[in-house]
Amino acid sequence: MARIPLVTRESVPEELRAVFDEVSSGPGGVGTGPMSVLKYSPEVSRRAIPLFGYVRNESTVPRKLRELAMITTARAWDCPYIWHAHAALGRDAGLPDALVDAIRDGGALPDMAADEQAVYDFGMELFQSRRVSPDTFTAIHELLGTQGLVELSTLYGFYTMLAFNANAVELDLPHDSDEKPLPV
Repeated sequence: MARIPLVTRESVPEELRAVFDEVSSGPGGVGTGPMSVLKYSPEVSRRAIPLFGYVRNESTVPRKLRELAMITTARAWDCPYIWHAHAALGRDAGLPDALVDAIRDGGALPDMAADEQAVYDFGMELFQSRRVSPDTFTAIHELLGTQGLVELSTLYGFYTMLAFNANAVELDLPHDSDEKPLPV
């Protein structure tokens, strides 16, 4: 069980309930994921929802590569919730099973398509050294262009924020899944 209960209208201050109602009336309602944790601060949630919708669903970064970035973030921050929410979606988007399994297990990675390699390297360099090498920058910039590079960087940052919230409160896993658990 999570360290905090699922947010409810009654659990936020009275002066923020109108904002809570606004953010809870859209897709997902109150929900149970990391975005639901943000609803304990309805104003943070209200401001985060449009960015979440864009980087997750509308970005110019192809869906397969967005899902790769999400599971790479889950692995980098040892976040079981994000892993379980996105591993199967990544497979459905075209990520090879061997790649998803290797990222989960922290093992040697299989040979990857050039686009997958560029996205993975970009994320891991950011997570591990807080910078990217010139070669990694060039590879992602050539693949996605300037707009895509910015959107991918933002996706990594946004999902890092979600992982921090999910891990801080030990968020329960999203649903039953055939995915093996993320070893943490």
